[in-house]
Amino acid sequence: MRIHESKDTERRFIISIALTGMILVAEIIGGIYANSLALLSDAAHVFMDIFALGLSFFALKISARPSDDQHTYGYHRVEVFASLANGLSLLAISIGIIVEAVDRLQHPLQVRTTEMLIIAVIGLVVNLAVAFVLGMCNKKVAPVKRRDLNVYSAFLHVLGDALSSVGVIAAALIIAFTGAQWVDPVVSFLISGLLLVSSYRVLRSSLHILIEGVPEGLSVNEIKTEICCVPSVQAVHDLHVWNICSGTVSLSAHVVVGSDSREAGTQAVKQINQVLEEKFSIDHTTIQVETSTDYCTGGVGCN
Repeated sequence: MRIHESKDTERRFIISIALTGMILVAEIIGGIYANSLALLSDAAHVFMDIFALGLSFFALKISARPSDDQHTYGYHRVEVFASLANGLSLLAISIGIIVEAVDRLQHPLQVRTTEMLIIAVIGLVVNLAVAFVLGMCNKKVAPVKRRDLNVYSAFLHVLGDALSSVGVIAAALIIAFTGAQWVDPVVSFLISGLLLVSSYRVLRSSLHILIEGVPEGLSVNEIKTEICCVPSVQAVHDLHVWNICSGTVSLSAHVVVGSDSREAGTQAVKQINQVLEEKFSIDHTTIQVETSTDYCTGGVGCN
């Protein structure tokens, strides 16, 4: 990420944290006053939004540090650990909401719908603004296939909260017109389900990176086929593709060329790197060149 993009992302995070903090205060006060579990559930979600945004901001600052003798890849993977923590926080808060909703169904309280509705509408507007800010931030960072998982996990927090605000608004209107107090905890169940889905997506993506799975949207077989299309390449083996972080893909491979000359090997590597960057957006590669004689002598059959 270029420096000016990083600074712009940091600025957007600060704006998002400030706006989200205002929502949190309003929803806690309003939820207690209105006796609305749905509003308090949304406030809990907002609190986790602030936690997620703060953690993501911290990860952004750390991951921007240059590599050193102890961390030759730099600190980019901090981003992945931040998204993992965000996913776990979503899971924890959703379980808490479910427990509270069950208790509220058994012991319903009278909900003040006017206050609940006003605060939910304000929360929705602000959350949409924050989601827009983070969404634009992620577009500046990278294309969709290489989007920053750290920013994306924070974006999911805020977008999920905006959708849950819609649920709170619907609950307030239904209760106001029908008097059905049970709608409040039912909406809380729906909010918790939304959180569980978001948690699953973020955890799946972050864990996939941590176990060094093939990056989403890429196929090892397709990459191998394209490398083999380079004229001088006879075979490819020990091909590995993985994420350092969500926006940085690395590749290592051994390629077999038909000529023993150093120039032929250099030209092959240059052509391979060009193919990888143009077709797969992979520009961090380690390619070892072997001759067909070396490859066969090593006891491995030639492709």
